Amino acid sequence: MTATQHPMKNPLIAAFSLALLLFSRLAWVHHSGALFDQTKQMTVTGTVSDFIWENPHASFKVSTTDADGKFVVWAIEMGGPNNLVREGWKRTTIKDGDKVTVTVRPLRDGGLGGLYVGILLPDGRTLGSAAKS
Repeated sequence: MTATQHPMKNPLIAAFSLALLLFSRLAWVHHSGALFDQTKQMTVTGTVSDFIWENPHASFKVSTTDADGKFVVWAIEMGGPNNLVREGWKRTTIKDGDKVTVTVRPLRDGGLGGLYVGILLPDGRTLGSAAKS
């Protein structure tokens, strides 16, 4: 094999290989749940918006006010639709404007987001490990 045939001698191939390695590591970390504090749970009560029912993760937002009365929006990440269906979810379970209480594992960095654990729906039903009020 000559120097021009060796893949690591080509800077474009080397850069692509490095990028692939880095992004695969980030994807693994993301799917490991490392973003979320697995030792804590908290509840967020507010109004649903932007419910997305798609792979690899369903998600939605909850608009509420913080302790200072400031308007904030929480981003809630969920599992995939196939797993949610086994828990009783449908693509129509929540819709924009619904008032809900969501139990989440919060982001480690203190940001306004969390990993879905459970939900108290407007009709009083619960899915997952929701806090009942």
